[in-house]
Amino acid sequence: MSMLLCLCKGGDSAMDQCEDREEEAPPSKSSGEHVCQTKAQSLEQTPHSAGPEPGPGPSSGEKMETPRKVLLGTLESLGKKELKKFKWRLEEEVLGFPGIPKSRLEKADQMDTVDLMLLYYDINTIKVTREVLKMIQRNDLEEKLSETSSDPTDILTKCQGELKSILKGKMELIKSMEKSEPLNEIYTEIYITRGDTTEVNKEHEVRQIEQASTKRDRPETTIRQEDVFKAPPGRGKPIRAVMTKGVAGIGKTVLTQKFTLDWAEGKAHQDIQFIFPLPFRELNVVRENKYSLVKLVHHFFSETRDAGICRFDQFPVVFIFDGLDECRLPLDFLNNKILTDVTESTSVDVLLTNLIRGKLLPSARLWITTRPAAANQIPTECVDMVTEVRGFTDPQKEEYFRKRFRDQEQADTIISHIKTSRSLHIMCHIPVFCWISASVLEDMLKTEGGELPKTLTEMYIHFLVVQSKMKNIKYDGGSETDPDWSPESRKMMESLGKLAFEQLQKGNLIFYEPNLRECGIDIKAASVYSGVFTQVFKEERGMYKNTVFCFVHLSVQEFLAALHVHLTFINSGDNLLAPCWSKVFRRKPKHLYQSAVDQALQSPKGHLDLFLRFLLGLSLQTNQTLLNDLLTQTGSSSQTNQKTVEYIRKKIRKNPSLEKSINLFHCLNELNDRSLVEEIQQSLSSGSLSTDKLSPAQWSALVFILLSSKEDLDVFDLQKYSASEEALLRLLPVVKAARKAL
Repeated sequence: MSMLLCLCKGGDSAMDQCEDREEEAPPSKSSGEHVCQTKAQSLEQTPHSAGPEPGPGPSSGEKMETPRKVLLGTLESLGKKELKKFKWRLEEEVLGFPGIPKSRLEKADQMDTVDLMLLYYDINTIKVTREVLKMIQRNDLEEKLSETSSDPTDILTKCQGELKSILKGKMELIKSMEKSEPLNEIYTEIYITRGDTTEVNKEHEVRQIEQASTKRDRPETTIRQEDVFKAPPGRGKPIRAVMTKGVAGIGKTVLTQKFTLDWAEGKAHQDIQFIFPLPFRELNVVRENKYSLVKLVHHFFSETRDAGICRFDQFPVVFIFDGLDECRLPLDFLNNKILTDVTESTSVDVLLTNLIRGKLLPSARLWITTRPAAANQIPTECVDMVTEVRGFTDPQKEEYFRKRFRDQEQADTIISHIKTSRSLHIMCHIPVFCWISASVLEDMLKTEGGELPKTLTEMYIHFLVVQSKMKNIKYDGGSETDPDWSPESRKMMESLGKLAFEQLQKGNLIFYEPNLRECGIDIKAASVYSGVFTQVFKEERGMYKNTVFCFVHLSVQEFLAALHVHLTFINSGDNLLAPCWSKVFRRKPKHLYQSAVDQALQSPKGHLDLFLRFLLGLSLQTNQTLLNDLLTQTGSSSQTNQKTVEYIRKKIRKNPSLEKSINLFHCLNELNDRSLVEEIQQSLSSGSLSTDKLSPAQWSALVFILLSSKEDLDVFDLQKYSASEEALLRLLPVVKAARKAL
């Protein structure tokens, strides 16, 4: 994918004009449920879904009248007295359905009456309407209405078909580099393990971005995406809520896309009536609004509203909440009120906490994805099963590149190049890293020069340079020998960096035109800047009334944010991370990096951990050289870097949480700290980092750091880590890589 920022264009939501008319809860006798559809693609996805929406969608109502419109047309055909009689009949029991309270019908016009009937009778509304029309002797209207199916099964099937078509259109194409490719053709299975609920609160970890991609020496329970709700052997109770954890770029979003696409195409999960993908980034946008669960679903999926589906408890439904780490709702499980009525309006936060707790719609199944740092926002008792996405195994890495490059000779060359760098090969177990590596290595092979990137920062710098070169050649008529950065592209990159940083600080992952203008970004110019700033127009229904922007991946936003902080400091000496009162006193490079370390350690969700690694990586002279045309001057010295290393070591020895320690070790790795292995050994031997308390993912991160460190593993003293069998098995890849192990 040759872009850093995406643009989506949306349309008005019909639900914006709807009023809440749900003062009283209707009786529970009805069946029906809702389908939700993703309105903007998740940032957590490696590629970006950018396919057109085919088939039914918003226009289907124009081709064929929906039950809702048919009902409205029927009531509008009644005279004033007939409508009064009709409403009077609704106060009584009809076909076994309890009547609607008189207080709700008295002042209701035709539209209000239709909404009330749908609320109370759900998919049985047409059947009830026909019966009441016969009661008031309007057989002509009853006969006309009989042409519209009143069979609940038919209504559900038709609505399901429409939603499957729409979701298929949204999920089937993945934006890869400069073209869209079918997800089914490029999708590569990833390594997923099953855990248990005890892992949720233990793992606060942030950004252990590389988990070991080496062969497991102790069997783990692996699962496939189609079995995510399958109960493990010996468990009698069905799985209701699944939490899937995984670091940035590991493939969580694409995993949920494949699950949804398989359902939409009829390949799997056909026991599910509806799947509702609801990314947290989309819920963030409506977090200030009030909805009932019914109205919230209708807001995102107007097909369910038009079909008259207003109940949820009579058939299987799955909600997919992707990106818990991006959630800006408080999720106050402790103080939020208990809610059991799907028609009662309240805040989105109360809806979610009750849905997750199982108080609201306990029959629904939930799938929540998150980076490990944010997993503890959900109480352990609310999660039935925890799974962890571990990324690609070695064979899966090769499969990915062979699917990415159809030319097998080119694929062989790139795979061979990746294998020459131990750290690069290890990092490629992360799908988003494979994607970025593919872009970078494809360019490097053309020039036949340069050393392969070995750290996260190096790879993202190369990626940025590739995008700038592509823009220069494709749109500006430049050549391969031109400087990487023109004055125009440098200015645009500075503006994008400012946008990335300011919005990251606010926790925003979706932006609007005013946000871009505030950062000096011209919308029209940006839309044709395909190398670095590509717009992907998608006509979407739902909540987006305005054009919406987002970076193609959260890690790209984090990298550009770090680049902005770095550029600002070396150009003006302004430390953007220091409190306002101390900016005058904290203008030295060491103060900038110390401020970054402090803020990252204080971040409860760990949203600054990857940002910190990038910022520290950018402090190295070698990395600044890679950006020589973008940086007009360089900053930081080896002495400053050494002070930063000492500061980080000091923080590690103060014994922060395990996950924070591991991220700080990653930071030392970005700084090419030669004593990294020794530092880890010292932390372990002193007891500040206990191997007994390491989770499998933390072990994996530790193994990655040891394997990818700049130090040559001439002698590896296993005794300094732990004498346990567990430690031996976990560290076996390191032992194998060392020339001598003690």
